[in-house]
This record gives sequence, C-alpha cells and structure tokens, in this order.
Amino acid sequence: MSDDEVRRVFQTVDSFEPDEFVKLLAEDATLVFGNAEPMVGHEAITIGLRAFFATIGGLEHRVVREWRVGADTIAETEVTYRRLDGGEVSLAAVSIWQTRDDGLISDYRIFIDLAPLYAAP
Repeated sequence: MSDDEVRRVFQTVDSFEPDEFVKLLAEDATLVFGNAEPMVGHEAITIGLRAFFATIGGLEHRVVREWRVGADTIAETEVTYRRLDGGEVSLAAVSIWQTRDDGLISDYRIFIDLAPLYAAP
C-alpha cells in the first residue's frame, strides 16, 4: 500500500461516510476499535461507525509516520476530533490494517484512548 493509499484510507474515514469506508474493506472484514468488541462485515462496521460518528462533530487524521510489513500497514496518526459542543481535542492513535492481494482491507485495528474526547471541557 503506497503513501497515497494510506492517506486515502484516512481521507475516507474523515469524510464521515461509513458507507464509503466499507468500500475499502473485504465483505467479511473485521474492525476493532480500542478494547471494544470486534465488528465483522460491512453491515456491522457501518452500524458501529454511525453510532460512533453520532457522538462527535467530525474528525481529521494527520499521518505522523507509517510502516509496511508485508500485507500489514501501521500508521501513527494525530486525530483531531470535533466535539458536539464545538470544542476540539487532538489525540495520538495507531491504526493497523491488513490488505489482501485484491487491495481490500481484511482486518483493521485502532488503538487510541478516547477518554479525553468525552471528558468535561
């Protein structure tokens, strides 16, 4: 996966359109957000992302560093979240995903502490 493809993944997430994001995933893909239960398949991932997006006003990723090992991509990012109250908070995150030979992502994992996002301003 090239640098441009990594940025495209995050631009798609930042578009706030779960239906667009799942187009990057295999039909049976797994997404794990932090210590939450895994979401498996397009429908579950779309529902999960919509539920999360309903708790925030928006988000934007800035790629700090990225690595590729075989089919795996590791991306360190700074994510700026817009709260529903209009405030913003930037948090460090790491995303790791595995890409199949057909270019679709089969496993996507996000490691982040969201506590500051939901803390009282």
